Amino acid sequence: MARIKRGVGGIKHRRRVMKLVKGFRAARRRNYRVANEALLKSLAYAFRDRRVRKRDFRSLWISRINAAARREGLSYSLLMHGLKKSGVTLNRKALADLAVTDAKAFGSLLSLAKQAVGK
Repeated sequence: MARIKRGVGGIKHRRRVMKLVKGFRAARRRNYRVANEALLKSLAYAFRDRRVRKRDFRSLWISRINAAARREGLSYSLLMHGLKKSGVTLNRKALADLAVTDAKAFGSLLSLAKQAVGK
């Protein structure tokens, strides 16, 4: 059986890793062993934080809706309860956008929620 040398594959792998860590600092960019560990960590963080980003945006939307609702004398939970009772099926992203950009439309939704809750 012929002898198989594995140099080319390893070099290819190392070159790919070093290309991916191009923007990193210090040894994380120059030293293969450190760079490989940094790359594995960064890919894990990227995977995790794609999910965390969704959580962060939802909490931002809720904060914006709550702030706009409290200006009109209604809490976030009562607003959402009133909207659900009155059959409005707008998501939090759209509600937050209305609260920031279109105060008139958000005000009409607030009045709907107030009527449904009885305030």
